[in-house]
Amino acid sequence: MDTEATVLQFVSDWTGANTWVVQVFVIVFLALLFDFVQRRLLKRLHRKLESTRNPWDDALIRSAMRPLSALIWITGISFAADIVAAETKAPLFEAVGPLRHVGIIATLAWFLVRLVSNMQQSIIERGMSSGEPYDRTTADAIGKLTRVSILITAALVILQTLGFSVSGVLAFGGIGGIAVGFAARDLLANFFGGLMLYLDRPFSVGDWIRSPDREIEGTVENIGWRLTTIRNFSKRPIYVPNSVFANIAVVNPSRMTHRRIKETIGIRYEDADKMSAIVQAVETMLKQHPEIDSSQTLMVNFNRFAPSSLDFFIYTFTHTTNWMKYHDIKQDILLRIERIIREAGAEIAFPTSTVHLSGSLDRCE
Repeated sequence: MDTEATVLQFVSDWTGANTWVVQVFVIVFLALLFDFVQRRLLKRLHRKLESTRNPWDDALIRSAMRPLSALIWITGISFAADIVAAETKAPLFEAVGPLRHVGIIATLAWFLVRLVSNMQQSIIERGMSSGEPYDRTTADAIGKLTRVSILITAALVILQTLGFSVSGVLAFGGIGGIAVGFAARDLLANFFGGLMLYLDRPFSVGDWIRSPDREIEGTVENIGWRLTTIRNFSKRPIYVPNSVFANIAVVNPSRMTHRRIKETIGIRYEDADKMSAIVQAVETMLKQHPEIDSSQTLMVNFNRFAPSSLDFFIYTFTHTTNWMKYHDIKQDILLRIERIIREAGAEIAFPTSTVHLSGSLDRCE
Protein backbone atom coordinates (compact mmCIF):
# COMPACT_ATOMS: atom_id res chain seq x y z
CA MET A 1 0.00 0.00 0.00
CA ASP A 2 2.83 2.36 0.84
CA THR A 3 4.45 1.64 -2.53
CA GLU A 4 1.24 2.26 -4.45
CA ALA A 5 0.66 5.50 -2.54
CA THR A 6 4.17 6.60 -3.33
CA VAL A 7 3.75 5.91 -7.06
CA LEU A 8 0.40 7.73 -7.21
CA GLN A 9 1.86 10.66 -5.33
CA PHE A 10 4.79 10.79 -7.79
CA VAL A 11 2.49 10.70 -10.81
CA SER A 12 0.28 13.37 -9.27
CA ASP A 13 3.23 15.61 -8.53
CA TRP A 14 4.74 15.11 -12.00
CA THR A 15 1.41 15.78 -13.74
CA GLY A 16 0.81 18.94 -11.75
CA ALA A 17 4.30 20.22 -12.48
CA ASN A 18 4.05 19.44 -16.19
CA THR A 19 0.52 20.52 -16.95
CA TRP A 20 1.82 23.21 -19.27
CA VAL A 21 3.60 20.55 -21.37
CA VAL A 22 0.30 18.74 -21.85
CA GLN A 23 -1.41 21.98 -22.76
CA VAL A 24 1.25 22.83 -25.32
CA PHE A 25 0.97 19.36 -26.80
CA VAL A 26 -2.84 19.67 -27.01
CA ILE A 27 -2.65 23.08 -28.72
CA VAL A 28 -0.09 21.90 -31.28
CA PHE A 29 -2.16 18.76 -31.90
CA LEU A 30 -5.34 20.84 -32.39
CA ALA A 31 -3.50 23.16 -34.79
CA LEU A 32 -2.33 20.14 -36.77
CA LEU A 33 -5.86 18.71 -36.76
CA PHE A 34 -7.53 21.97 -37.83
CA ASP A 35 -4.97 22.47 -40.60
CA PHE A 36 -5.52 18.92 -41.87
CA VAL A 37 -9.33 19.32 -41.81
CA GLN A 38 -9.36 22.70 -43.53
CA ARG A 39 -6.99 21.46 -46.25
CA ARG A 40 -9.26 18.49 -46.99
CA LEU A 41 -12.39 20.65 -46.97
CA LEU A 42 -10.94 23.39 -49.17
CA LYS A 43 -9.53 20.88 -51.67
CA ARG A 44 -12.91 19.15 -51.92
CA LEU A 45 -14.68 22.50 -52.27
CA HIS A 46 -12.16 23.60 -54.88
CA ARG A 47 -12.83 20.50 -57.01
CA LYS A 48 -16.56 21.25 -56.93
CA LEU A 49 -16.13 24.92 -57.77
CA GLU A 50 -13.85 24.14 -60.73
CA SER A 51 -16.88 22.77 -62.59
CA THR A 52 -18.83 26.04 -62.24
CA ARG A 53 -18.67 28.86 -64.78
CA ASN A 54 -18.01 31.50 -62.15
CA PRO A 55 -14.21 32.02 -61.88
CA TRP A 56 -14.28 34.26 -58.80
CA ASP A 57 -15.19 31.61 -56.22
CA ASP A 58 -12.44 29.37 -57.59
CA ALA A 59 -9.93 32.24 -57.27
CA LEU A 60 -11.08 32.90 -53.68
CA ILE A 61 -10.57 29.28 -52.59
CA ARG A 62 -7.14 29.03 -54.25
CA SER A 63 -6.07 32.25 -52.56
CA ALA A 64 -7.19 31.14 -49.08
CA MET A 65 -5.58 27.68 -48.94
CA ARG A 66 -2.00 28.44 -47.89
CA PRO A 67 -2.66 31.68 -45.93
CA LEU A 68 -5.33 29.89 -43.86
CA SER A 69 -2.84 27.16 -42.93
CA ALA A 70 -0.32 29.82 -41.94
CA LEU A 71 -2.96 31.62 -39.85
CA ILE A 72 -3.84 28.41 -37.97
CA TRP A 73 -0.20 27.67 -37.15
CA ILE A 74 0.59 31.26 -36.17
CA THR A 75 -2.36 31.31 -33.78
CA GLY A 76 -1.62 27.86 -32.35
CA ILE A 77 2.10 28.39 -31.84
CA SER A 78 1.56 31.83 -30.30
CA PHE A 79 -0.93 30.41 -27.77
CA ALA A 80 1.49 27.61 -26.96
CA ALA A 81 4.24 30.20 -26.49
CA ASP A 82 2.00 32.16 -24.11
CA ILE A 83 1.61 29.03 -21.97
CA VAL A 84 5.36 28.46 -21.93
CA ALA A 85 5.93 32.14 -21.08
CA ALA A 86 3.51 31.99 -18.14
CA GLU A 87 5.34 28.93 -16.79
CA THR A 88 8.96 29.91 -17.39
CA LYS A 89 8.72 33.72 -17.02
CA ALA A 90 11.41 34.04 -19.69
CA PRO A 91 11.76 37.60 -21.10
CA LEU A 92 12.15 36.17 -24.60
CA PHE A 93 8.47 35.29 -24.77
CA GLU A 94 7.41 38.92 -24.29
CA ALA A 95 7.75 39.30 -28.05
CA VAL A 96 5.09 36.66 -28.72
CA GLY A 97 2.16 39.12 -28.69
CA PRO A 98 3.61 41.63 -31.20
CA LEU A 99 4.90 38.81 -33.40
CA ARG A 100 1.42 37.24 -33.42
CA HIS A 101 -0.11 40.53 -34.56
CA VAL A 102 2.56 40.95 -37.24
CA GLY A 103 2.02 37.38 -38.44
CA ILE A 104 -1.75 37.83 -38.69
CA ILE A 105 -1.39 41.11 -40.62
CA ALA A 106 1.21 39.59 -42.95
CA THR A 107 -1.00 36.54 -43.53
CA LEU A 108 -3.99 38.74 -44.37
CA ALA A 109 -1.86 40.77 -46.79
CA TRP A 110 -0.59 37.52 -48.34
CA PHE A 111 -4.17 36.35 -48.85
CA LEU A 112 -5.19 39.65 -50.49
CA VAL A 113 -2.14 39.65 -52.80
CA ARG A 114 -2.88 36.06 -53.86
CA LEU A 115 -6.55 36.95 -54.38
CA VAL A 116 -5.67 39.88 -56.65
CA SER A 117 -3.20 37.74 -58.66
CA ASN A 118 -5.68 34.88 -59.07
CA MET A 119 -8.50 37.20 -60.08
CA GLN A 120 -6.22 38.88 -62.61
CA GLN A 121 -5.24 35.49 -64.03
CA SER A 122 -8.90 34.42 -64.15
CA ILE A 123 -9.82 37.54 -66.12
CA ILE A 124 -7.02 36.92 -68.62
CA GLU A 125 -7.83 33.22 -69.06
CA ARG A 126 -11.54 33.93 -69.37
CA GLY A 127 -10.91 36.55 -72.06
CA MET A 128 -8.61 34.25 -74.01
CA SER A 129 -10.93 31.23 -73.85
CA SER A 130 -14.25 32.97 -74.50
CA GLY A 131 -13.01 35.57 -76.98
CA GLU A 132 -14.60 38.37 -74.96
CA PRO A 133 -12.90 41.76 -75.41
CA TYR A 134 -10.52 42.69 -72.59
CA ASP A 135 -7.39 44.81 -72.19
CA ARG A 136 -4.59 42.73 -70.75
CA THR A 137 -2.40 45.78 -70.23
CA THR A 138 -5.07 47.42 -68.07
CA ALA A 139 -5.60 44.20 -66.12
CA ASP A 140 -1.85 43.95 -65.45
CA ALA A 141 -1.62 47.60 -64.42
CA ILE A 142 -4.57 47.43 -62.02
CA GLY A 143 -3.26 44.17 -60.55
CA LYS A 144 0.22 45.58 -59.93
CA LEU A 145 -1.08 48.82 -58.43
CA THR A 146 -3.45 46.92 -56.14
CA ARG A 147 -0.71 44.56 -54.93
CA VAL A 148 1.67 47.45 -54.25
CA SER A 149 -1.06 49.28 -52.32
CA ILE A 150 -1.77 46.18 -50.21
CA LEU A 151 1.92 45.68 -49.37
CA ILE A 152 2.47 49.34 -48.46
CA THR A 153 -0.66 49.39 -46.29
CA ALA A 154 0.37 46.16 -44.55
CA ALA A 155 3.87 47.53 -43.89
CA LEU A 156 2.46 50.71 -42.33
CA VAL A 157 0.02 48.74 -40.15
CA ILE A 158 2.84 46.45 -39.00
CA LEU A 159 4.99 49.45 -38.09
CA GLN A 160 2.09 50.95 -36.14
CA THR A 161 1.56 47.61 -34.37
CA LEU A 162 5.22 47.47 -33.35
CA GLY A 163 4.94 50.93 -31.78
CA PHE A 164 6.52 53.06 -34.50
CA SER A 165 4.92 56.39 -35.40
CA VAL A 166 3.51 56.15 -38.91
CA SER A 167 3.61 59.92 -39.33
CA GLY A 168 7.29 59.90 -38.45
CA VAL A 169 7.93 57.08 -40.88
CA LEU A 170 6.11 58.98 -43.64
CA ALA A 171 8.06 62.15 -42.86
CA PHE A 172 11.32 60.20 -42.94
CA GLY A 173 10.21 58.60 -46.19
CA GLY A 174 9.59 62.03 -47.70
CA ILE A 175 13.08 63.23 -46.77
CA GLY A 176 14.64 59.94 -47.83
CA GLY A 177 12.66 60.02 -51.05
CA ILE A 178 14.46 63.20 -52.11
CA ALA A 179 17.85 61.57 -51.58
CA VAL A 180 16.75 58.39 -53.32
CA GLY A 181 15.33 60.44 -56.18
CA PHE A 182 18.74 61.97 -56.91
CA ALA A 183 20.50 58.63 -56.56
CA ALA A 184 18.02 56.69 -58.72
CA ARG A 185 16.91 59.12 -61.41
CA ASP A 186 17.04 56.49 -64.14
CA LEU A 187 15.02 54.05 -62.05
CA LEU A 188 12.36 56.69 -61.35
CA ALA A 189 12.34 57.76 -65.00
CA ASN A 190 11.67 54.16 -66.01
CA PHE A 191 8.98 53.84 -63.33
CA PHE A 192 7.10 56.93 -64.49
CA GLY A 193 7.70 55.90 -68.09
CA GLY A 194 5.94 52.62 -67.31
CA LEU A 195 3.14 54.53 -65.60
CA MET A 196 2.68 56.67 -68.72
CA LEU A 197 2.56 53.53 -70.86
CA TYR A 198 -0.25 52.19 -68.67
CA LEU A 199 -2.15 55.49 -68.82
CA ASP A 200 -1.63 56.44 -72.49
CA ARG A 201 -1.59 52.84 -73.77
CA PRO A 202 0.17 53.41 -77.11
CA PHE A 203 0.50 49.63 -77.25
CA SER A 204 -0.64 46.59 -75.28
CA VAL A 205 0.73 43.13 -74.56
CA GLY A 206 0.54 41.13 -77.79
CA ASP A 207 0.81 44.15 -80.13
CA TRP A 208 3.35 44.29 -82.93
CA ILE A 209 5.25 47.59 -82.68
CA ARG A 210 8.28 49.20 -84.28
CA SER A 211 10.19 52.45 -83.92
CA PRO A 212 11.60 54.36 -86.89
CA ASP A 213 14.01 56.09 -84.48
CA ARG A 214 15.55 52.93 -83.01
CA GLU A 215 16.10 49.36 -84.15
CA ILE A 216 13.09 48.17 -82.18
CA GLU A 217 10.50 45.92 -83.80
CA GLY A 218 8.61 42.92 -82.52
CA THR A 219 5.74 41.69 -80.38
CA VAL A 220 5.21 43.13 -76.90
CA GLU A 221 5.45 40.33 -74.31
CA ASN A 222 5.43 42.23 -71.03
CA ILE A 223 5.16 45.82 -69.80
CA GLY A 224 6.90 46.07 -66.44
CA TRP A 225 7.55 49.00 -64.15
CA ARG A 226 11.14 49.32 -65.36
CA LEU A 227 11.44 47.37 -68.61
CA THR A 228 9.24 46.45 -71.54
CA THR A 229 10.03 43.09 -73.13
CA ILE A 230 9.67 42.86 -76.92
CA ARG A 231 10.20 39.65 -78.88
CA ASN A 232 11.60 40.42 -82.35
CA PHE A 233 10.86 38.34 -85.42
CA SER A 234 14.01 36.26 -84.95
CA LYS A 235 12.51 35.24 -81.56
CA ARG A 236 15.11 37.16 -79.58
CA PRO A 237 13.97 39.27 -76.61
CA ILE A 238 14.59 43.02 -76.57
CA TYR A 239 14.54 44.67 -73.12
CA VAL A 240 13.72 48.35 -73.51
CA PRO A 241 13.80 50.74 -70.51
CA ASN A 242 10.43 52.46 -70.24
CA SER A 243 11.99 55.92 -70.24
CA VAL A 244 13.09 55.34 -73.85
CA PHE A 245 9.48 55.44 -75.08
CA ALA A 246 9.17 59.08 -73.93
CA ASN A 247 11.78 60.13 -76.51
CA ILE A 248 11.01 58.01 -79.57
CA ALA A 249 8.17 57.57 -82.02
CA VAL A 250 6.38 54.24 -81.90
CA VAL A 251 4.39 52.76 -84.78
CA ASN A 252 1.72 50.24 -83.82
CA PRO A 253 0.77 48.25 -86.94
CA SER A 254 -1.44 45.96 -84.83
CA ARG A 255 -4.01 48.76 -84.62
CA MET A 256 -4.24 49.41 -88.35
CA THR A 257 -7.72 49.21 -89.83
CA HIS A 258 -6.66 48.02 -93.32
CA ARG A 259 -3.56 46.88 -95.16
CA ARG A 260 -2.42 48.72 -98.26
CA ILE A 261 -1.46 47.25 -101.62
CA LYS A 262 0.75 49.62 -103.62
CA GLU A 263 2.42 48.17 -106.70
CA THR A 264 3.78 49.41 -110.02
CA ILE A 265 3.51 47.22 -113.15
CA GLY A 266 5.08 47.94 -116.53
CA ILE A 267 4.08 46.81 -120.04
CA ARG A 268 6.05 47.04 -123.30
CA TYR A 269 6.10 50.22 -125.38
CA GLU A 270 4.68 48.14 -128.25
CA ASP A 271 1.52 47.66 -126.17
CA ALA A 272 0.85 51.36 -125.61
CA ASP A 273 -2.48 51.18 -127.43
CA LYS A 274 -3.68 48.55 -124.92
CA MET A 275 -2.84 50.55 -121.78
CA SER A 276 -6.27 52.17 -121.40
CA ALA A 277 -8.15 48.86 -121.62
CA ILE A 278 -5.74 47.18 -119.18
CA VAL A 279 -6.10 49.98 -116.61
CA GLN A 280 -9.90 49.87 -116.81
CA ALA A 281 -9.98 46.06 -116.51
CA VAL A 282 -7.65 46.10 -113.48
CA GLU A 283 -9.75 48.78 -111.77
CA THR A 284 -12.95 46.82 -112.37
CA MET A 285 -11.33 43.65 -111.02
CA LEU A 286 -10.25 45.43 -107.83
CA LYS A 287 -13.69 46.94 -107.24
CA GLN A 288 -15.30 43.51 -107.59
CA HIS A 289 -12.72 41.65 -105.50
CA PRO A 290 -14.36 40.45 -102.22
CA GLU A 291 -11.23 41.12 -100.15
CA ILE A 292 -10.75 44.71 -101.32
CA ASP A 293 -12.46 47.56 -99.46
CA SER A 294 -13.81 49.72 -102.28
CA SER A 295 -14.93 52.39 -99.78
CA GLN A 296 -11.26 53.26 -99.25
CA THR A 297 -9.00 54.98 -101.75
CA LEU A 298 -8.74 52.87 -104.92
CA MET A 299 -6.59 54.08 -107.79
CA VAL A 300 -5.36 52.47 -111.01
CA ASN A 301 -3.59 54.91 -113.36
CA PHE A 302 -0.95 55.11 -116.06
CA ASN A 303 2.00 56.54 -114.19
CA ARG A 304 5.11 57.19 -116.26
CA PHE A 305 7.28 56.47 -119.28
CA ALA A 306 10.03 54.31 -117.81
CA PRO A 307 13.27 53.48 -119.66
CA SER A 308 12.05 50.01 -120.66
CA SER A 309 8.31 50.06 -119.95
CA LEU A 310 5.08 51.98 -119.68
CA ASP A 311 4.19 51.88 -115.98
CA PHE A 312 0.82 51.95 -114.27
CA PHE A 313 0.23 51.64 -110.54
CA ILE A 314 -2.43 50.20 -108.25
CA TYR A 315 -3.28 51.67 -104.88
CA THR A 316 -5.92 49.96 -102.75
CA PHE A 317 -6.69 48.54 -99.28
CA THR A 318 -7.69 45.09 -98.08
CA HIS A 319 -10.38 44.36 -95.50
CA THR A 320 -8.05 42.16 -93.47
CA THR A 321 -5.12 43.24 -91.32
CA ASN A 322 -3.81 39.69 -90.90
CA TRP A 323 -0.28 39.53 -92.29
CA MET A 324 -0.52 36.03 -93.80
CA LYS A 325 -3.98 36.54 -95.30
CA TYR A 326 -2.87 39.89 -96.72
CA HIS A 327 -0.08 38.25 -98.71
CA ASP A 328 -2.48 35.61 -100.04
CA ILE A 329 -4.80 38.39 -101.24
CA LYS A 330 -1.91 40.35 -102.75
CA GLN A 331 -0.68 37.25 -104.59
CA ASP A 332 -4.15 36.62 -106.00
CA ILE A 333 -4.45 40.22 -107.22
CA LEU A 334 -1.03 40.22 -108.90
CA LEU A 335 -1.82 36.95 -110.68
CA ARG A 336 -5.14 38.39 -111.87
CA ILE A 337 -3.35 41.48 -113.21
CA GLU A 338 -0.91 39.26 -115.11
CA ARG A 339 -3.89 37.39 -116.60
CA ILE A 340 -5.58 40.66 -117.64
CA ILE A 341 -2.42 41.86 -119.38
CA ARG A 342 -1.99 38.55 -121.18
CA GLU A 343 -5.65 38.41 -122.28
CA ALA A 344 -5.34 41.95 -123.66
CA GLY A 345 -2.59 40.73 -125.99
CA ALA A 346 0.14 42.62 -124.13
CA GLU A 347 3.16 41.52 -122.16
CA ILE A 348 4.77 42.60 -118.94
CA ALA A 349 7.95 44.50 -119.71
CA PHE A 350 11.39 43.64 -118.45
CA PRO A 351 14.62 45.66 -118.78
CA THR A 352 15.81 45.66 -122.41
CA SER A 353 18.32 47.59 -124.51
CA THR A 354 17.85 48.46 -128.20
CA VAL A 355 20.85 49.25 -130.40
CA HIS A 356 20.20 51.33 -133.54
CA LEU A 357 22.86 51.03 -136.28
CA SER A 358 23.06 53.73 -138.96
CA GLY A 359 24.83 53.39 -142.32
CA SER A 360 26.40 50.26 -143.66
CA LEU A 361 29.19 48.22 -142.34
CA ASP A 362 32.18 47.73 -144.59
CA ARG A 363 33.23 44.16 -144.95
CA CYS A 364 36.57 43.61 -143.39
CA GLU A 365 38.99 42.01 -145.82
